[in-house]
Amino acid sequence: MATAPDLEDRSAVRATAPWPRNAWYVACTPDEIEGKPLGRKICGEPMVFFRGREGKVAALEDFCPHRGAPLSLGFVRDGALVCGYHGLAMGCHGKTEGMPGQRVGGFPPIRTYPVIERYGFIWVWPGDADAADPAKLRHLEWAEDEGWAYGGGLYHIQCDYRLMIDNLMDLTHETYVHSTSIGQKEIDEAPVKTRLVGERVVTSRFMDAIDPPPFWAMALRGAGLPDSGPVDRWQLCHFHLPSSVEIEVGVAPVGEGGYEAPLDRKAYSVVVDFMTPETEGSHWYFWGMARRFAVDDAELTTTIRDGQGRIFAEDMEMLERQQKNLDLYPDRRLLLLNIDAGGVRSRRLIEQAIAAEAN
Repeated sequence: MATAPDLEDRSAVRATAPWPRNAWYVACTPDEIEGKPLGRKICGEPMVFFRGREGKVAALEDFCPHRGAPLSLGFVRDGALVCGYHGLAMGCHGKTEGMPGQRVGGFPPIRTYPVIERYGFIWVWPGDADAADPAKLRHLEWAEDEGWAYGGGLYHIQCDYRLMIDNLMDLTHETYVHSTSIGQKEIDEAPVKTRLVGERVVTSRFMDAIDPPPFWAMALRGAGLPDSGPVDRWQLCHFHLPSSVEIEVGVAPVGEGGYEAPLDRKAYSVVVDFMTPETEGSHWYFWGMARRFAVDDAELTTTIRDGQGRIFAEDMEMLERQQKNLDLYPDRRLLLLNIDAGGVRSRRLIEQAIAAEAN
């Protein structure tokens, strides 16, 4: 069972953790809690997610008040979460509801976390529950409009979530890490513009009259457009607090207007990236692609998801090795280039949000 020093240590970790707490983070997808509880550490907090009565999603601390066992090792029965150790049943509000042959009604409640089910994800608020406001969850147009198709997945990555943000806000690495799919030398050669737009950081790169790399040639075919001949290509990376990046990407045959081309004359997509911190050295990476072409083609959705999954697996290998190097040499100073501006500004917004919570 938790002792006073342990609780004090956890409070200290919360105060110095490198992530905002008063924010909505993607916790899981609905299929992950289909008929069973899910244990997941988020922002340093062990949580358990399950569907209670009437299908409502609940999030509790993953700690049975009887003997401290993880509630996520239990099962759901009649809308209650039953501990897999001795059968104590917990309700959605963190209160004990029963236990075979025992009186447990007087047990103090355990911590609960505000949750929202929206846009195909389950979101959790790990900070001050009184500050949790569903209106603070950013609107995701692609998740509600039938004019979009979406496919995605989840990776558990052993690196600081901010390294992934750095990676996504500077796509120069595509030339090298993804040389056989989306990388090409023109990415290195095209100028990058970084700016602050409201409460988000935007980096943009436009490449005119280039050959489409393999992934985009496939996308052009899927969109019913010619996959040979020069194209105009674009990348606009948008960082949003607390830890998400959406990247407008696409190609259009030269002469169609590039980024501004009509929807039926380009392959236009948004790469969706939600980074949910687990610990200071690991995070949950919910990735996907929303597209605005051939939206009824389920086979194309699968093809794109599989291809994107392989691309992100290449990122994962690089970032996990990077994290090991940084852990080995924690005091080494890293060099900054102009291509790092997007990541630097994104980290600055994160630091400002953390500082605001401390005041």
